[in-house]
Amino acid sequence: MHRCLLFLLLTAFAAAQTSEQRTAHYLDSVRKQSPLLLAFLRDLPKGGDLHNHLDGAIYAEDLVDFAASGSLCVDRTSSRLLAPPCDSCEIYTAKPAARCAYGDHVLYNQMIDAWSMRNWRPGDESGHDHFFAAFDKFGLASHTHVAEAIAAATNRAGMDHLQYVEFMHTADAGAAAQLAGKLEWTSDLAKMREALLSAGIRDAAIETSKRLAADDARAKEILKCGAPDAAPGCNVTVRYLYQVLRGLQHQIVFAQILLGFELASSDPRFVGLNLVMPEDWYVPIHDFNEHMAMIDYLHSVYPKVHITLHAGELAIGLVPPEDLAFHIRASVERGHAERIGHGVSVMNEKNPISLLHEMAERNVLVEIALTSNDMILGVSGDDHPLPIYMKYGVPVALASDDEGVSRSDMTHEYLRAVESYHLSYGDLKRMARQSLEHSFLPGQSLWRDTKLVFRTAPACAGDAASTEKPSAPCVEFLAANERAREQWKLEAEFAKFEKKY
Repeated sequence: MHRCLLFLLLTAFAAAQTSEQRTAHYLDSVRKQSPLLLAFLRDLPKGGDLHNHLDGAIYAEDLVDFAASGSLCVDRTSSRLLAPPCDSCEIYTAKPAARCAYGDHVLYNQMIDAWSMRNWRPGDESGHDHFFAAFDKFGLASHTHVAEAIAAATNRAGMDHLQYVEFMHTADAGAAAQLAGKLEWTSDLAKMREALLSAGIRDAAIETSKRLAADDARAKEILKCGAPDAAPGCNVTVRYLYQVLRGLQHQIVFAQILLGFELASSDPRFVGLNLVMPEDWYVPIHDFNEHMAMIDYLHSVYPKVHITLHAGELAIGLVPPEDLAFHIRASVERGHAERIGHGVSVMNEKNPISLLHEMAERNVLVEIALTSNDMILGVSGDDHPLPIYMKYGVPVALASDDEGVSRSDMTHEYLRAVESYHLSYGDLKRMARQSLEHSFLPGQSLWRDTKLVFRTAPACAGDAASTEKPSAPCVEFLAANERAREQWKLEAEFAKFEKKY
């Protein structure tokens, strides 16, 4: 009798639980069983990837194919790609064709290891140096196969249950740098802008938009979008952040920042801009304040353009302590960053607790790249500030950074986060939602509040994404707001996912 009563009580309790609660309970039951946890996280809807370098997203195996199809050669000693003519594959040579790697497993494996973090071990070369050296080695292939890169990276995102990606991409093929090279540098930024406008920076923006439109169209062809056998990537919404190379000369950096603002003002595919290249290199360190001044000025001219900035991708010992003390705060306050990429060195900033409160108050999201931070900076586990950001209410979202070079994916970013920080299902769901909440997609949010709980906007307050037919006001609201549509799609995916548990 007692067993029967206990069974009935347990059955009633299970029935009373929501699907979200049952899903959370399942996660707790498998968090110590990595294979089952991995399977759970593989199917988890992940929202968006807001910090994804297109060049670094491509796996080295794809890059070998790009190099071979482009008839490129490879330096056998350094694994750096070179322009043709190449040596024959028939004998051991110093400059074989990249296609020779298909029949030479030693060369093939050497190229994969040189172009990624595969098989890297601490030794004479740091993870930081090996990682960043890879880009110069395979650059000839990635720069000439942009459409193929977009297709490959987008398809992996779709397979990983992502629905939105913002690719960082320097899409102008060097046009801004060429224009800047013809001009004398002046610290009068208004005059510099006028000079670049007169030199044709808006024409460069038009040509960049045309080039990207062609690459996007070709990528969709590769993925067979619209066909019965369309690839998973066809279900991913893709936008771009113009990627500024901050390690170059003053006039080139300014010209690229200006081009980024122009593109984000004229082409809906470009939703913002970011500054890239290693933060610890001489020019990014030496010119950091000048770069903030450039962005500050151009933000006053183009106030509606979205900005996300790499800041705090640093660790003690990598740079002098004084260079750890202000980059994140300056990026938020002077660089007008709505999001911060990495933010690893936040606790080395001057008055870090006040900065955390400020970021929470301003609703500045941090793009967290756990695998990248471990490989490049050696920062992981208890040394990583992810739990600190969460403690102080700073919004966070996981990101892949350079998934091809790192040999990872978003599922494994989630796995690392759960295993390292004992995150709950609610934490994971919040991160996925925040990724779309802080995307640079146009339109209003599905949510009117995201601080403690996610409260639906009035137009859709009585609707559930699990239903096929939302109310007329909700339909009208979603039709007018692209960001809300993506968020509604995520909620529907969560409802479907949670039904399994």
